[in-house]
Amino acid sequence: MPNTTIIDGMDGLRSLAGQKLGVSEWKELAYEDIVRFAEATGDFQWIHVDRERCKRESPFGVPIAHGYFSVSRIAGLFFEIVDIRGFGLVLNYGLNKVRFPAPLKVGARYRLSLELKELKDIPKGVEALMLATIEIEGESKPACAAEAVYRFMQG
Repeated sequence: MPNTTIIDGMDGLRSLAGQKLGVSEWKELAYEDIVRFAEATGDFQWIHVDRERCKRESPFGVPIAHGYFSVSRIAGLFFEIVDIRGFGLVLNYGLNKVRFPAPLKVGARYRLSLELKELKDIPKGVEALMLATIEIEGESKPACAAEAVYRFMQG
């Protein structure tokens, strides 16, 4: 994939510590994406799925994505940014901190921005703290800002 950052083994990973890894392609949030997420999670709060009520009562005027939809896109867009080679396994280990500073509205375009903040040695690998941001095109605040933890395990 063009514009991906290649992470080639442990030395390659270490050489990228403290650097921005890149951004994914822009995606457009469709109403159907929100509905599928609501169906998967059982969260049908009106601010996400009721178009007519949103027009009448929501300060946003349109449905907005669930906050957890935004955070879930980190894993979905991660491999648009990085091409990982030379590891036996890469695990999404969790999140240290997550915030949803701005609503992601139907029709908005968003993308993932990723920075490798720090690395910590663990048995048989390295734990990487990544700053993951779901940016909204034309907005000063992101839909999601998270500290994502990944474990890069040697084969």
